[in-house]
Amino acid sequence: MAYFKQFPKVDYDVRGTGTPQQMTDITRRVRFRDYMKKSFIVFDYYDVKSGETPEYIANEFYGDPELHWIVIMTNDIVDYFTEWPMTVPQFERFVKSKYDDANGIHHYCFSQTSGDTTTLIDLPNDAATALPAGATPVTNYEYEELLQEKRRRIRLIQPRFIEQIKKEFNNKMNG
Repeated sequence: MAYFKQFPKVDYDVRGTGTPQQMTDITRRVRFRDYMKKSFIVFDYYDVKSGETPEYIANEFYGDPELHWIVIMTNDIVDYFTEWPMTVPQFERFVKSKYDDANGIHHYCFSQTSGDTTTLIDLPNDAATALPAGATPVTNYEYEELLQEKRRRIRLIQPRFIEQIKKEFNNKMNG
């Protein structure tokens, strides 16, 4: 099931000549119902390895790379280029282009314990913030690395629900 083949068509005058052309309505967006997103029995967790794409993961788990849209949709990814984990070379280039000093301090981190619970608190890196004793600096590189690690942990719909998801998607697009 190709993702965009399920989208409805619309007439749109691309050139402004008064002659509309039939095009795929890419403004349509379908999302999972909130109760499904909160259901742990529907999902498995997976750690994306460097270089793995949604197509690769869809092929490995669902036997069809065309189901990459389910991987993307399950994880609320709107922009693949900024929200999907980067390969190591991509990450290195990204950090180098974003920061003048990758080892500069991005923010500080402070560990606060209450009973048997420890919470990490992020503190801004500015002159107006008084840093408590024991605050640890987090570099720009470390900060971006933490974001990448969060992106690596994705949820996958269990394969037994895929046919139901495809059917519901098709109904939403054509309904």
